[in-house]
Amino acid sequence: MRSPVRPAALIAAHFDTLSPPVREVAQALHKLVAETAPQLTQTLQWGNVVFQHQGRNAIGIAAHKSYVLLQFFNGALLATQFSALEGTGKGLRHLKCRLQQPLDVELVANLVQASVDELQP
Repeated sequence: MRSPVRPAALIAAHFDTLSPPVREVAQALHKLVAETAPQLTQTLQWGNVVFQHQGRNAIGIAAHKSYVLLQFFNGALLATQFSALEGTGKGLRHLKCRLQQPLDVELVANLVQASVDELQP
């Protein structure tokens, strides 16, 4: 089985492919997640930056044309606590960060911490 690609240079190159407004939001989210949960490892999957905990996907950053999604792979467990999360389904939920709106740093940090807390045994 192939292992995920992890080099920091590849993740930095990924951000270089994004348009400037999208890149700004995606990099701000990346920095917040990395600072809030330094124990998570980073990889590039499906063309998105993904943070993992012990090999399991935890948080993803998916860039789109007019917004960036901060995805929580265990988001269904957080949805009742954080009404800003969107999405349906078995587990994945996301926070939609629009390019023209300021980033809610406190909300992002709280979401990341809550997601990591749910991952702990």
